[in-house]
Amino acid sequence: MSQKQPLPLAGIRVVDYSHFLAGPYVGRCLAALGAEVIKVERPGSGDAGRQHAWFVGEDDAYSGYFLQLNMGKRGLSVDMRDPRGKALMRKLVDSADVFVENYRPGALDKLGLGYAELSARNPRLVYCSISAYGHTGPDAHRAGFGLIAEAKSGIMQMVGTPGEPPPLLRISLGDMYTGIHAVAAINAVLLGRTQTGRGQHIDMALYDTLVSMHEYAVQCYTLSGGKELPVQTGHDMPTSTLYGVFRAADGDLVIAAQVDDAWKRFAALVEAHGGPAGFGADTRLHQLTGRNAHRAEILSVVKAWVAGRRVAEVLALLDGIDVPSAKVQRIDEVLADPQIQARGMVVEQEHPVLGTLRLPNLPFRFSGCDTTVTQVAPDLGQHNAAIARELGFSDEEIAAMQADGVLFSKEH
Repeated sequence: MSQKQPLPLAGIRVVDYSHFLAGPYVGRCLAALGAEVIKVERPGSGDAGRQHAWFVGEDDAYSGYFLQLNMGKRGLSVDMRDPRGKALMRKLVDSADVFVENYRPGALDKLGLGYAELSARNPRLVYCSISAYGHTGPDAHRAGFGLIAEAKSGIMQMVGTPGEPPPLLRISLGDMYTGIHAVAAINAVLLGRTQTGRGQHIDMALYDTLVSMHEYAVQCYTLSGGKELPVQTGHDMPTSTLYGVFRAADGDLVIAAQVDDAWKRFAALVEAHGGPAGFGADTRLHQLTGRNAHRAEILSVVKAWVAGRRVAEVLALLDGIDVPSAKVQRIDEVLADPQIQARGMVVEQEHPVLGTLRLPNLPFRFSGCDTTVTQVAPDLGQHNAAIARELGFSDEEIAAMQADGVLFSKEH
């Protein structure tokens, strides 16, 4: 795509003082949208995400986890314990529009990087905090990760096979969903700042965000007067028959025939291709309430019908009658999927040491600009000197800070 318009956040400077996943993901998104994102890391080991698999390069020197979450950023590594490092950080934040952090509430106050102090210096600053429980409430002081929020939110309890412990979700739902909500909130405050001239403190909690995801469970419980509690249902949805996962002769697939018209087409197809006589004409099953009431009967028919066929055959039959369905794909199949390739959902970057990298793209699509990030994630402290120079430090001051380890990088 040709760049017809500037990227939406061009001219916005972001200080990414975060680690691991939720915060770095916010920074990655803002960089893709055109912001200048400066990744600030502690000297020595840097972001803890650098120690997270998958590792590549000589002596496993590079983390794929870090490369994915920090592409498009500039790298600064500064020792805040030294007064010169603290002065540099203050100048950097004074020049910034956005500050992103995901430490336990109160941790950055001790470094002089809390919202009260930074906003007093820079009233236009949009300060985004991400934590497990938020900055208020009885649990605000507690540490937590996405796993903790997934368990406490009620989401984990709803998935899995009845009678067995819930499975791990295997994707970082809490971090990523909170991260993209933080991106939305940051953009909202940036827009509001054009009217007020002032930023705000955004307080995002993993636990809050996952509770907000309940499009069904909370309202069912509250509106039923506490009678309706979600339970594990295994491989289908008891309140949306037919909607679930089925095993074919050579793999698994999903079928979404829960809408009345789709069900009628599906049931007629099953009957026409070896299913029970009268299955398609059974008016008991033509409305959702009837299908839910006869769920066990329906599942026994559909499971047997699918099990005798290969995945490709079932999908072809269902495509022919416009009933949504899909194979349960492995990651290698996802990456080879022509739809994913056509949508540019795998980005290729040229790394100076590792060569060509293939990493997941972000799903932003704009008519006037391309948000694909080609700039690889920075080495630890890669842009120290350039950033310090932009902030007004002389070459002599920069050299002294490099020699003393205040500015830390591989070269110094």
